[in-house]
Amino acid sequence: MSLSQPRIQCRVLRPAELPDCQERLAEILHACVTSGASVSFIEPFSLTDSRTFWQDKVFPAVCRGGRILIVVEIDQVIAGTVQLDIDLPPNQPHRCEVSKLLVHPDYRKRGLAKALMTTLEDQARTLDKKLITLDTKSGDKAEPLYHSLGYCTAGSIPGFALDTTGNSLHATTYMYKRL
Repeated sequence: MSLSQPRIQCRVLRPAELPDCQERLAEILHACVTSGASVSFIEPFSLTDSRTFWQDKVFPAVCRGGRILIVVEIDQVIAGTVQLDIDLPPNQPHRCEVSKLLVHPDYRKRGLAKALMTTLEDQARTLDKKLITLDTKSGDKAEPLYHSLGYCTAGSIPGFALDTTGNSLHATTYMYKRL
């Protein structure tokens, strides 16, 4: 008997799909934050907090066309997400920013973050973007991933943000990639 490989697919969510995906996106963000991911939130961080973030911060930007929301699915179950922010000042039409690369802890170590970033870069190229920027917690698991994808370190800022417990400050590393 042969076991079939799981079907992995990255895709851009359309505005009409957002309400149906909100709960799963909320679960992913909540699981990432509660497992220690430094993605702007402090514990306690509830599923309600996570739902509110998607509803109030992300979905309006997607509906306005200022942000692209990409998901990766395994056998049609959303396992991760990343955002491409394209709503930048008028003097930066050539640039875009990566935001909230999230893979549910149950789905890590399967190449999903890399797949999400590859899809994000394809979207940026389609929009004729020439530069992608991002920031990540210095020394975090994502930093080597970004380097492996060709991102360069622009610099690091010490004491930039609180950790998820709110007890200590950590540095952030700014990175970029020319397309």
